[in-house]
Amino acid sequence: MRPSFPLRAQDAAGAAFSGGHALRWQTRLQLHQGRRRALPPRAAAGEKVESATKDASAAAGKAKAAVGKAGEVVKGNVAQLLGMKGADAETNIWKIRLQLTKPVTWVPLIWGVLCGAAASGQFTWTPEHVAQSAVCMMMSGPFLTGYTQTINDYYDREIDAINEPYRPIPSGAISEPQVIAQFVTLLLAGLGTAYALDVWAGHETPTLFLLACFGSFISYIYSAPPLKLKQSGWAGNYALGSSYIALPWWAGQALFGTLTWDVVVLTMLYSTAGLGIAIVNDFKSIEGDRQMGLQSLPVAFGVDTAKWITVGTIDVTQFSVAAYLAFGLHEPVYAAVLTALILPQVFAQVKYFIPDPIKNDVAYQARAQPFLVFGLLTTGLAIGHHNAAALGM
Repeated sequence: MRPSFPLRAQDAAGAAFSGGHALRWQTRLQLHQGRRRALPPRAAAGEKVESATKDASAAAGKAKAAVGKAGEVVKGNVAQLLGMKGADAETNIWKIRLQLTKPVTWVPLIWGVLCGAAASGQFTWTPEHVAQSAVCMMMSGPFLTGYTQTINDYYDREIDAINEPYRPIPSGAISEPQVIAQFVTLLLAGLGTAYALDVWAGHETPTLFLLACFGSFISYIYSAPPLKLKQSGWAGNYALGSSYIALPWWAGQALFGTLTWDVVVLTMLYSTAGLGIAIVNDFKSIEGDRQMGLQSLPVAFGVDTAKWITVGTIDVTQFSVAAYLAFGLHEPVYAAVLTALILPQVFAQVKYFIPDPIKNDVAYQARAQPFLVFGLLTTGLAIGHHNAAALGM
């Protein structure tokens, strides 16, 4: 009989093969099940990532809100310091005093001095002339414009309580005796500086002092009763326009050269454009002006008529000056530059001001006035070039 071992070994081998095969499938099944069991942690990780993303977005939103709030605070603080509409309340007395002078309104006067110096044809970039022009700008801007704005706020305290109750006086942030002391101090500082400039420039006639006295008088009767020129739309706005354009121009030109009658007439004409700019500011105060009986042009003529008067005075004046530069002074290049600076103003009028002068007054001025003030400088340079050629310089 043959031994049975080989058969048993074969059976054992088959069994081993079958068992190994089953073991491999069992192992694969376990691995597959292990992978399936491993999926929930992966989903949990996804949920954690999604949660972290939401948290990051929320943090970013809070940061953005904080930045926006900080921006509003900065904007309010800047508006307060510059004396602009929408300013925050302030308790620091020196910041309040600065707000009363409305520093944002100093810029046109400072620019006017620069235009007058250019028109003199005798300004040079020497340390002395630069220092003299800087002092003249200080006189025209912080001192006399500060005086004008402070005294205007003092006599407008009742109407400001309606139109701009956040202003320092109607809000009670500063007392009336303090306001009086401020505008008197600024007036004396302005007049004293004007006289010092006359002495410095060697003027036999104190031209700058006389101009400062005249301008200060106009500022007083513009704001104070019984005349209170601002109650009359035409007289008040023209007085305001000439104070911003003609007077500082005269000061700058008289400091370095000779103030001639043709320049006086030209700047008085240019002040008609200043009248139009002043009317723009009246649209926002219609309600208060009507309640207080002030006959501003928007109140007297209505919004539609007043807006056409505004654009007419601004545009006709500047085109007339451009024609004078071309055909009167024979300065065609400067006339062309001035004309090019007028056209964007007309575009801003059509796009912003004419459709809604009450809503878009600020947007219009922000886009148009830079071109107007550069037009002033262009005119000053044209006159200076003409004067320098006449003097053989």
